[in-house]
Amino acid sequence: MASEFTFRITTTRFDEDYSPSDNSRITTNFANLARGEHRQQNLRNALTMIDRRFNDLAHWDNPDRDRYTVELEIVSVAVQFAAEGEDQEFPLLEVLDIHVLDRLTGSRSHGIVGNNFSSYIRDFDFSVRLPAASEAAGGFSVPADFGELHGKLFQHFLDSEAYQERFTVSPVICISVSTSKTYRRTENHHPILGVEYEQKDPSLTDEYFGKMGLSVRYFMPRGSVAPLAFYFRGDLLGDYTNLQLIGTISTMETFQKIYRPEIYNANSEAASIYRPTLEQQDYSVTKIAYDRDERSRLATEQGKYADEHLMKPHGALLEQWAAGYSDACLVPVG
Repeated sequence: MASEFTFRITTTRFDEDYSPSDNSRITTNFANLARGEHRQQNLRNALTMIDRRFNDLAHWDNPDRDRYTVELEIVSVAVQFAAEGEDQEFPLLEVLDIHVLDRLTGSRSHGIVGNNFSSYIRDFDFSVRLPAASEAAGGFSVPADFGELHGKLFQHFLDSEAYQERFTVSPVICISVSTSKTYRRTENHHPILGVEYEQKDPSLTDEYFGKMGLSVRYFMPRGSVAPLAFYFRGDLLGDYTNLQLIGTISTMETFQKIYRPEIYNANSEAASIYRPTLEQQDYSVTKIAYDRDERSRLATEQGKYADEHLMKPHGALLEQWAAGYSDACLVPVG
């Protein structure tokens, strides 16, 4: 069944000259920044924030805090179907990939892929399927197989030749902590990731990423004001170098400061018992335009697009394939 579809990877440089392509998910954070009158200044400011944060965390042998430059690429993954007809290719997901340029030595090293993860199928699940199930049940309701197809496709991609040929380490997806959960600071402290927080009541997002084979841990790096959620496959603390972890932190903390300043650009640090909130008033706003309302609205539109161009023409094939896919890699939560 897997021979019925394959994966194709394309890349686009993400810099101050970036413009979203016609087939790019327009709710993606980096695409949101790259539109409007001040698009180039938006991008330049965001990239500067990333570099400054990287050099702040990679402070050793870096007295002027300017040794490193972060280079970003948008990785677009399409699923290609062998069957003839329309909609033979569908944009499965997009992520940012990182390279780090050491300006002192001239060397360039590969960071961690997975930043700013976005997916049409996730839009379909959360913006189309979940509301439909809740409406039918007369209250909030989650389908029993919610996220399973998405999770299996994601894991199949990571194990594919297309991924293995290009990337040597597993991805890390770093996102905001949930505003519906409470996090408690622990005594565990990592030299790069910072102090660890715990949250023992899995959210729907935790469960969804668990079906993608990803575990979650929460860390607040030095200089940060709130913990970040790190979803990973393998050993978050052991599988990556310091510079790789710093690349993910500096990139994703910058985006969080831009579109969730109430949490990540707050003027006070998270307490030992922490409940994130978007109702916070004591925070600073970056000089970078970002349209959160547009992002939420377009997620629904893109969920409908996935229904029309993926699920309707290929849903039966994908469900048949998923039924035979091993669940051994799924991560239990709770």
